[in-house]
Amino acid sequence: MEPRISHAGSKMEFSTPEGCYILEAWNNGQDRAASIARARVLPGTATRPHRLRGTVERYLITEGTGRVRIGDRMEQDVRPGDVVFIPAGCAQQISNTGENDLVFYCICTPAFDAACYESLE
Repeated sequence: MEPRISHAGSKMEFSTPEGCYILEAWNNGQDRAASIARARVLPGTATRPHRLRGTVERYLITEGTGRVRIGDRMEQDVRPGDVVFIPAGCAQQISNTGENDLVFYCICTPAFDAACYESLE
């Protein structure tokens, strides 16, 4: 694969059944090692509980405040600059506890594929 730049302006944000808005910054069929997406959760809402089979996920919080649940034991507040590490197959949910949008980047290894997503509702 040749060096390249993926421009965010050429991509469209879309809503998901999970309860957030996604803008895929990087999810390229030639680079299955990782994917990067910007997620946005509206004030007073939460994503649906879910897990990613075979995929490790990290959230890099960039705007807003929230509360993340990982597995059945960890629940903690998050804010800009925090990184949340979610092991493959681990239940997860994030809620927006602030008055503005909660924005974070989802970095998945290997790259996110819809087939790895499992709703826990």
